Amino acid sequence: MADSNAPTPDPFASLGALFAARPTKTTVKVHVVPRADVKGWVKKQAASVRGWVKAQGFRPKAGRVLTLPARDGSLWGVLFVRPDEPDPFAYARLRGALPKGRYALEGEIDAAHAEAAALGWALAAYRFEKYKAPKRAARKLVWPEGADRGRVKRLAEATYLVRDLITTPANDLGPAELEDTAHFLAERHGAKVAVVRGDDLLKQGWPAVHAVGRASANAPRLIDLTWGDEEHPKLTLVGKGVCFDSGGLDLKPASGMLLMKKDMGGAAHALGLAHAIMDAGLKVRLRVLVPAVENSVDGNAFRPLDVLQTRKGLTVEVGNTDAEGRLILCDALHEACEEKPAILLDFATLTGAARVALGTELPALFCNDDTLAGEILCQGLGAQDPLWRLPLHDPYDRYLESKVADVSNTSSTRYGGAITAALFLRRFVDAGVSWAHVDLMAFNNGDRPGRPKGGEAMSLRAFYALFEMKFG
Repeated sequence: MADSNAPTPDPFASLGALFAARPTKTTVKVHVVPRADVKGWVKKQAASVRGWVKAQGFRPKAGRVLTLPARDGSLWGVLFVRPDEPDPFAYARLRGALPKGRYALEGEIDAAHAEAAALGWALAAYRFEKYKAPKRAARKLVWPEGADRGRVKRLAEATYLVRDLITTPANDLGPAELEDTAHFLAERHGAKVAVVRGDDLLKQGWPAVHAVGRASANAPRLIDLTWGDEEHPKLTLVGKGVCFDSGGLDLKPASGMLLMKKDMGGAAHALGLAHAIMDAGLKVRLRVLVPAVENSVDGNAFRPLDVLQTRKGLTVEVGNTDAEGRLILCDALHEACEEKPAILLDFATLTGAARVALGTELPALFCNDDTLAGEILCQGLGAQDPLWRLPLHDPYDRYLESKVADVSNTSSTRYGGAITAALFLRRFVDAGVSWAHVDLMAFNNGDRPGRPKGGEAMSLRAFYALFEMKFG
């Protein structure tokens, strides 16, 4: 087990209080009305309701919410303008606009919208309150008819787990606590966890992981979780687990270091997605590899222009110690390929260049398999969890050349940084392995309905939908 004495809290404990099995006499009806039908619906209501809607200047835009008072001033009902597509974040607006009470949906809502409504309700209820007294009004939604409760629950739990891990500060979430989380999931789902820590990384062939993490007082480690029938297709997830990134000797400025507790966002995504896969019992042999480190400054920190060994045997010249994520990932990707998985997927908060290209809300997808890439993008759109594909542009590979080693961990040009980082990782992926790499922000810079400021799961629902389709 991990060397931390802190207990691992159950990140799923608060979900049970969000839903009710059935309505009561005081349950308030939420009238779900398609945008095109709102005017017709209003005309059929009592004069007091029609007058209230008119007085509020209500315009029927998707996701809009209007509480409807009774003549005595109590809450009679709620008007919700149904989005055209089953978007959970449109439904997330609903919970934030309502006072405490029990609510039930009524109107034109099919199974897809019912599931989106329940998931949106759950995502909107999330609060990170580990260090604050809980302040949550009691609002429950009667399970919408047609919603797949198990699917809603596992996606909400996976998202909660990702958000909790990323938002927790580095003094309480280091390599040991990531290991604790892997053990927590393993115990819940009957998985196995093997861990290589500290100097044992050198003895067992993880030199790049060791080099990046050796300067920290918190020992680096490689976390290896396995689950499922070995006869099923192999699905391997890899997550960048840099629990805090100072930049190393190429030290980040204060502004660049401020959010670096989130640099383990890739590991959080791999663990959250693994929970959803195991909870659903998908027919895969799942493996999750998380190299967990802190990139710190000390007398034994790795240096600019050091040449590092890797698990694959390639040597890497360190162009910048702040490009450490790709160094720990390269060891894990090579190990993953040894089993020839059907799909290899890695998540990483890897480059600022991807954020410059696509902004903070849209993850960048790199993929060496056009068919797989098309499936990922399609599922992302359907799940309202989109990605955008960027190219593995072969001519840029020359920017990673080194005079003294097989490859440099940084590009010789400041342009196309997300692409050159992906090309570096590709050198450690065997030909014939279908591989997808996701470069993501994993953090909301501000509050939106269902997406509070802090750690965020981005593309998790897209990949779950893909694997559910393939291995359900």
